[in-house]
Amino acid sequence: MQFSRIPPGLVRLTDARRGTERHVALISFWLSTVTVSTTDLTAGRFTETTPGDCSLPAAGVKWREAVTWCNSASEHEGLQPAYLIGGDTVQWNPRAEGYRLPTEAEWVHGSLGGSTGPRHGPLDQIAWTEEDGTTGPQPSAGKDANAYGLFDTLGNVWEWCWDRLDPARYGDYRVLKGGGWADPRWSCRVGVRRGNAPDAIVDDVGFRVARGAVSLSKIADGGQGWSEHADRQRAKLDGPLPVGWTPLK
Repeated sequence: MQFSRIPPGLVRLTDARRGTERHVALISFWLSTVTVSTTDLTAGRFTETTPGDCSLPAAGVKWREAVTWCNSASEHEGLQPAYLIGGDTVQWNPRAEGYRLPTEAEWVHGSLGGSTGPRHGPLDQIAWTEEDGTTGPQPSAGKDANAYGLFDTLGNVWEWCWDRLDPARYGDYRVLKGGGWADPRWSCRVGVRRGNAPDAIVDDVGFRVARGAVSLSKIADGGQGWSEHADRQRAKLDGPLPVGWTPLK
C-alpha cells in the first residue's frame, strides 16, 4: 500500500441539516492513495503489492470491521494501535501512530487535493459513478489521481470516516464520504455526507486509512476536527425529542 503525505491546511466543513459551518486547521498526516483492497481486508493487514497492481477495493465493510482491521494491520507492523475496542465502544488514541480511519476533515482535505469546489477534476476522469454503467466496484487507481496522489476519493466505494454523523439525531452513526459506483453525479461531491450504523453492511461501502499521531497530550480526546467532548455537547437536547431521534448516550 502506498501513502501520500497530506500537507497541513484549513478545511471548511458544512452541515446542511443543522445549517452550520466550521473551519478546521489540520496538521500534516498520511493517507493511503487507494482504499483497502479485498485481499488486504481478508489478510487483516497490508499485503505485498507491485507497481501497477489493480486490486478491487473491499466493499460491504462494516465500520466496526474497518477499525478492527486498522488495529490488526498496526499490530502486524509493530505500530501502536490507534483504537481501544471493548464491547460496543471504540476509543481513539490520538497519540498513536498506528493505522486509523481519517476524520471527516482529513478526508475532505485529502479529497480536494489542494483544489476548491465540489471535485478535484472532471467527474468522468476521476470517478466511477452511475454514468459509467458499472454493476460493482472497479479496480483501484483506474482513473486520474488528484494533486496529492489519491485515487477514487469520489465514486467507486463510499468511504468510512471516524466521525459521528449527527450525535443528536443518529447516536453513534458514522460518516460516509465520496459516493459509490452506482451514485448519480450530484452525490459524488466532496461536500456530500452520508452515514450509517457502525454494524451496518452496505454493498458499496469500503474505507481508506490514515496514519499519524495528531496530539501529544495524554488528556486529548480527539484531533483533526473531532473530539468526543464536542460530540457529547452536540448530542444534548432540551425539551421533548423529535420523532425518530436517538441521541448519543
